[in-house]
Amino acid sequence: MQERHKNRRLYFEEQSYTTEKYVIPFIEQWGGVVVGGDTGEGLRVLEIGCGEGGNLKPFLDRGCECTGVDLNGPQIERAREFFAGHPHENRLTLLHKDIYNVSPDAHQYDIIMLRDVIEHIHCQEKLMHILPRFLKPHGVMFFAFPPWMMPFGGHQQICRSRLSKVPYIHLLPRRWYSWLLHRCGETDKRIEELQEIKETGITIERWERILRAEDLPVLKRELFFINPNYEVKFGLNPWRALPVLRRVPYIRDFYITAAYYLLGNARGKDENV
Repeated sequence: MQERHKNRRLYFEEQSYTTEKYVIPFIEQWGGVVVGGDTGEGLRVLEIGCGEGGNLKPFLDRGCECTGVDLNGPQIERAREFFAGHPHENRLTLLHKDIYNVSPDAHQYDIIMLRDVIEHIHCQEKLMHILPRFLKPHGVMFFAFPPWMMPFGGHQQICRSRLSKVPYIHLLPRRWYSWLLHRCGETDKRIEELQEIKETGITIERWERILRAEDLPVLKRELFFINPNYEVKFGLNPWRALPVLRRVPYIRDFYITAAYYLLGNARGKDENV
């Protein structure tokens, strides 16, 4: 348990590093929202699927009003522990809840963030339909996810066996995939988790169809051949996919390791500031 706790602290720090160095500049540059400078006071930030809250830390460091929502109770408890004593701890709200059970009427945010979360959610269409209700008319939503067909889009890196280093195995038919996982000694619980990701994994094409259906404007999209998070994890410099490779539908899902999207709110088109 102690070793697991240490690993979650490391993951917390990795999240914080990548959000500080890459996510916040991406939002500031393309969303017209200033998070940096001496203070972020006045900005309200919501993260769905916050886990221990590593992505929220750089926003909280700037004095933003931050809310994290997650279904995992132990992760929320660890988040409270990790943020204990933070200078702006009183500006952080952590909710062990389903986002569908949070009333949007009393919660309006400048920034909504889902980083490496949307690919774990069942019925992404339903979530994207309700999210704008939590957003201020001229707020923005940031999403980052690994396209399903990329080398480790099935999150097989969580395997305890040698399969953790084998790319593309998640694309096998469900029955073959399950047989292989069993054969290599993965537990029933882990196999169930991997099969669930197989159900919820999302491609760039399907994601963009959802955005069009919900009339959510894409302010900026960036597709990475090398995920920005690989810098802190593996010492690899982020590498944006070449323009010609970004434009090839379907095929690009096999080599894009991270997709960054910044979305506006369709409601803001017809409302004055």
